[in-house]
Amino acid sequence: MEDKNQKTILVLGASGYIGGRLVPLLLEQGYTVRAGARSPDKLLCREYAGHPGFEPFTVNVLDQESLDQACLGCHAAFYLVHSMGPGTGGKDDFSSRDRAAARNMVQAAEKAGLKQVIYLGGLGDEGEELSHHLQSRLDVGRILEQGSVPVTFLKAAMIIGSGSASFEVMRYLVERLPVMITPSWVHTRSQPIAVSNVLGYLAGCLDNPRTVGRTFEIGGPDVLTYAQLFRIFSEEAGLPQRLIIPVPFFTPRLSSYWIHLITPVPSSLARPLAEGLKNTVICRDNSIREIIPQKLLSCREAIRLALARVEQEQVDSCWTDAGEVKTPEWATCSDTSYAGGKIYEIAYEVHLSLPPEKIWPAIESIGGKKGWYYADFLWRIRGLGDKLIGGSGYREGRRVQHQLRYGDTVDFWRVIRVQKFEQLRLLAEMKVPGQALLEFDLFPGENSRTILVQRARFYPRGLWGIIYWQALAPVHIWLFKGMLNKIAKSSKAKILEGPVKVKDRKNRCRLS
Repeated sequence: MEDKNQKTILVLGASGYIGGRLVPLLLEQGYTVRAGARSPDKLLCREYAGHPGFEPFTVNVLDQESLDQACLGCHAAFYLVHSMGPGTGGKDDFSSRDRAAARNMVQAAEKAGLKQVIYLGGLGDEGEELSHHLQSRLDVGRILEQGSVPVTFLKAAMIIGSGSASFEVMRYLVERLPVMITPSWVHTRSQPIAVSNVLGYLAGCLDNPRTVGRTFEIGGPDVLTYAQLFRIFSEEAGLPQRLIIPVPFFTPRLSSYWIHLITPVPSSLARPLAEGLKNTVICRDNSIREIIPQKLLSCREAIRLALARVEQEQVDSCWTDAGEVKTPEWATCSDTSYAGGKIYEIAYEVHLSLPPEKIWPAIESIGGKKGWYYADFLWRIRGLGDKLIGGSGYREGRRVQHQLRYGDTVDFWRVIRVQKFEQLRLLAEMKVPGQALLEFDLFPGENSRTILVQRARFYPRGLWGIIYWQALAPVHIWLFKGMLNKIAKSSKAKILEGPVKVKDRKNRCRLS
């Protein structure tokens, strides 16, 4: 029998919610793991990045050549790719991308001679008029099964775990709404499953001859309505019971807008999730429980554990982890002009009495519960306006409060560079007529002091972009001065000079 550490296992979607937890589990079990993602840099800052069996790999499932290369030399593959984001082709765009990617995977798996493909999809039956999202998940499974490489197809309903999109929707709805006006789907029955049990089933299917070429339904021990789930969450979170009032005219579209406004989940993701809530998703075949026995957590236990992980800031992966991180070409700070047009900039600096390692914690913990140190109400107003026009809005959260890694989200920003004690660079994800960066640079000064530079840079899109920047420039100046003062206070550092406008840009700008 071949030794595990001689087998390379490909995990496609390794930077996503499930993939981000499956990779370290497989490494612990002795496999060599090729972690495939469009932005593998997001994986290089994970705790397991230094593991000798870890192989980050750049792959796009819509690019046949890169997918062929990713599969080459692998024993088996986990297919954890879902296209839930908005595309350019309307409602059917994500499903067409899913089908195209699945066909590419069939070809790549056959060329590489994989022994097994394990796919995680959604639970549901076509006879129940499946939602567009669940139908797409089923279509992907069927396409994968048409190839010559045997497929293990796992179908799951709602996954409960810290950081999952479904859990975050439930958490924010219950925490923020003492009276919940809900669609009729609140009485739909479902069989949720804890994320730890999902991982147990995924890993247990690998090299298990009893699972090869078969389809299984996976769920926890409880069958509950969403109203019952909300009540259990209230009890576990120590909240008063919520009054739930179902109304028949609350369509999936209206539900998605409501979820978008109340929770951090954008409407592009909320809508397919909301549409799927109308479908009864209950396991009719529990044969996998005999093949891969494990302790199945009840919904109450899963919610309790997820809440504890959030409270202890031990969220290993989050729904916001998925997707490609695109750093703008002009993001690199340099003295030369950007070939694509003018870059606008405002930068202020302050000289502080403490060294960078004493100032850094205040920078790394910015946003989320900590807030933005100054005029938080303006950040929230800006976020609300963004929500109303369909943007990500002020998500009011982070994966954890006191640590940042590449690709993390901070309210309505995305981390595109984090260098401990030196720099934090954030890319705006709110809707703006252009692209915006917010940067914090720490430079060591004499006598264990720090020069802290806060910089906003903006690449406008057309005339409206220029007007937008010019209109907000006075606000930025006032805001930056206030933020730098508050950061100094939070760090317990004395201000020796400033805040003043940066004059020597060459010495206050990192080229990376």
